[in-house]
Amino acid sequence: MRQTLKLAPPGQPNGVANQAAPIAASLPWQEVVGVNAPTPAQLDNIKTQLDLVLLALECLADIGSEAILRTAEELGLESVVADRVSLWRLRQSNPIRKSQGGRKKLDVEEARALVMIICHLAKTHHELIRRGVALLEQLTEQNRAPHEASMLGDFIDTFCNTYQERMEDGDTTSPDLLTHLALKLLIDLLFYSGPSGHRRLWLALLDRSVSR
Repeated sequence: MRQTLKLAPPGQPNGVANQAAPIAASLPWQEVVGVNAPTPAQLDNIKTQLDLVLLALECLADIGSEAILRTAEELGLESVVADRVSLWRLRQSNPIRKSQGGRKKLDVEEARALVMIICHLAKTHHELIRRGVALLEQLTEQNRAPHEASMLGDFIDTFCNTYQERMEDGDTTSPDLLTHLALKLLIDLLFYSGPSGHRRLWLALLDRSVSR
């Protein structure tokens, strides 16, 4: 029996409309951030989500620190992400990352900057992301494993290996769970690479920070 991969925007599982989205659906990005300002508790969860989305993008498109810093400069966000050290500190704010020292607190402006950077990079690599999702849909319909496509296999392997290397729970999280996470993030990236991707990502971050 054929399986069909049903794509739903982040925060809308099984195609059910997200109840939080209409609140700011018609507002400009700046107003979305203002109206939907996260609480300190939400920001702690948002740190993890942002780092994982960026990790998936890095593994899929082979993006390094230089590309991220260059994007920050293009978007006028140098005051937030000025160099490798500031970028490293922002990434280390993720509470599930392995760390030797105290963690930096992520504020709303820093979270907003990372959202803008992620969506700009996702848009730049939209065709690659779209191709990956199309392959996943095709293999799902054929009841075949994602690893049977070299592109998806390489992405999954790189994501799993990097997650295990960087995250505290990397050694205890099963390969199946990491594969599921990688493919979920791939699908999410497709929506973040499209029009109003930054708004979609911001609302998804808020939604997931409440539901965790």
